[in-house]
Amino acid sequence: MIESSRIAAKISSYCGGLWLPNYTSCKLRTDPLYDGVYQELKTSGLPLLDIGCGLGILAMYLRERGWGNAVTGFDYDASKIKAGSRMLATGDYKDISLSRGDARQGLPKHSGDVAILDILQFFDDCEKGPLLKAAAERVAPGGMLIVRSGLHEKSLRFYTTLAGDMFAKLTFWMKAAPVHYPTAEFFRNALEAEGLKVEIRPFWGKTPFNNYLILAKRPE
Repeated sequence: MIESSRIAAKISSYCGGLWLPNYTSCKLRTDPLYDGVYQELKTSGLPLLDIGCGLGILAMYLRERGWGNAVTGFDYDASKIKAGSRMLATGDYKDISLSRGDARQGLPKHSGDVAILDILQFFDDCEKGPLLKAAAERVAPGGMLIVRSGLHEKSLRFYTTLAGDMFAKLTFWMKAAPVHYPTAEFFRNALEAEGLKVEIRPFWGKTPFNNYLILAKRPE
């Protein structure tokens, strides 16, 4: 908890404005995502492609935990890329680059580990498959695709997740409203077809959301 608070205070201090530092600090202190991804990557020697990176908070968190591999962040929102790049410069983080682009139109060249966190609900069904395929193609032998996503289930957690994503759109933090949440079967079918070994497990921690961690590993 002390380490989490230290990292949250440090990274949020690089944010501009009034709202963004509070958002960043709260996110880092309460969301199990960052430590969860770190635990999966801490022994990896591969570079990371973070698809839908936003401000690049994951990359900064990994640096604060001592993980030194190169990170390429890629996101549709130009304002987040601009703000995140300023934070990286202020914090003097090395070997992290953020770029703006539309994942529907293609992904940066990469071979290593890949992360897709909390964005797949904003893609329709005909877009999710090609995106996962493109991401899987960038997973190197011995590497991993890490996905966090809400899954479509008939549960209170699912409807809470939907409400949270709708609120993010109404407050303009996200540029789009959720379109369709994938199922566990969708992930297994799409990723096993690309030669990856898939594990899916609940990953909501103390949050009310219906998040799952999808780990897809490519054999050595």
